[in-house]
Amino acid sequence: MKKKVNGYEIIEVFEQFSPKNLAMDNDPVGLQIGRLNQKVEKVLVALDVLEDVVDEAIREGVKLIIAHHPIIYRPLKTIQTDVPEGRLIAKLIQHDIAVYVAHTNLDVADGGVNDWLAKQLKLSNTKVLVPTKEDRLKKLVVFVPESHAEKVRIAMAEAGGGQVGEYSHCSFTSRGTGRFMPVDGADPYIGEVNELEEVKEVKIETIIWDSTEKNVINAMLKAHPYEEAAYDLFVESRKGNMMGLGRVGILENKMTLDEFIDFVKTQFDVPSLRFVGDLSAPIQKVAVLGGTGNKYMKAAKFSGADVFVTGDVDYHIAHDAASMGLSIVDPGHNIEKVMKNGTADEMRNRCAEKGFEVEFIASSLNTDPFSFK
Repeated sequence: MKKKVNGYEIIEVFEQFSPKNLAMDNDPVGLQIGRLNQKVEKVLVALDVLEDVVDEAIREGVKLIIAHHPIIYRPLKTIQTDVPEGRLIAKLIQHDIAVYVAHTNLDVADGGVNDWLAKQLKLSNTKVLVPTKEDRLKKLVVFVPESHAEKVRIAMAEAGGGQVGEYSHCSFTSRGTGRFMPVDGADPYIGEVNELEEVKEVKIETIIWDSTEKNVINAMLKAHPYEEAAYDLFVESRKGNMMGLGRVGILENKMTLDEFIDFVKTQFDVPSLRFVGDLSAPIQKVAVLGGTGNKYMKAAKFSGADVFVTGDVDYHIAHDAASMGLSIVDPGHNIEKVMKNGTADEMRNRCAEKGFEVEFIASSLNTDPFSFK
C-alpha cells in the first residue's frame, strides 16, 4: 500500500538528491512561501514561478511547487497585492501552495542541471568545470541494540548512507556489549533509572558524505530506539568528490561550429541563438554551464574546450572570448528548462522506491521572456 505524505517528507527526499549546502553563498534556496506541514498529492516542477505557472498549479490541484529560480531573490520591503509581484504571492497564499527553491544547489548536484545539459548535448567523460565544494567522505559509527540493528541500517542506507561508487547499502557490523546507567529524569527504552544496564548491541559502520550527512543522521536517529543514541562521526583522510558548476565533456561526433550550432538548437529546442567564432572551426570538447556564464569564460578556456555553451553572455565578455580563441554558443538562460523533466523524473523514481503516493508534474509552460523574429 502506498503512503500518503506531507511536504516535509517530499523535501527530505529531494534534499538527498540536491542538498541545500551545495548552494553558492547568499543564494536564497529552500522554502520561500507557504508551509510543508500539509498533505501533498501533486508537485509541480517549474523553472520560474510566474503568475501563469501559479494558475497551472491551481488547475492541477498542486500544493507544492519545486522551482529552480527563486521567487524572492532580494529582501521584500512591502507586499502590495495590487502589483504583479504582490498579486503572485497573495495568490499562492490564498490557495495554500508552497514554493520550494533549488537554485545553485541543483546546478552543482551530481545528476542535476549541468549534468542534464551535458546529457542533452550527448557529452561523454564529463568533469566539473568550476569546482565549488569538496564533498568530504566520512564514516558514521552507531551503536544499536540487536533488536533494531536491521531497521537502523536500512534507514541509513535509504537516506544515502553507504553509497560507494556504483555500490549502495555498504556497511559493516560487529557485536559487543553496551553499558549505561539512566539517571534521574531519563526515560530509558531499556533499563531502570539509577541502575547499571548491560545490553547486547551491534556496532554499525557506514560511509557518508557531507552532502548526505544531515539526512543520514536524521534517519538513523528516527529509527533508533534509544532516547540518546550513541554515535561517532569521523572525517576520512581519503579525498572526497569535487563538485561544482558546469561540465566539460567530449562530443559523440566531431563537427564544425556551424554544425554544432544547429545541433544545439535542436537539442535545446531554441529557434535561434548567438555565437562567437569561426563557423568552420572544429568542435569536439565542449564546456556547458546553465544560466549566466560570464564569470566562467576563462575556466572554459583553461579546460581545453573548443566551445563554451552558456547564457546571457555580455558584449565585452564575448570580445574577450574571441581574443582567447574560444568559441561561444549562447542559446539563452532558458535552456535550464531541462530541470523540469529532470527533477520530475528523479523525484518520481525516488518517491516510488519509498512507496510514496505523490505525483510529479513538469510545468508545460514556456517561461522564456524573449521572443525571436
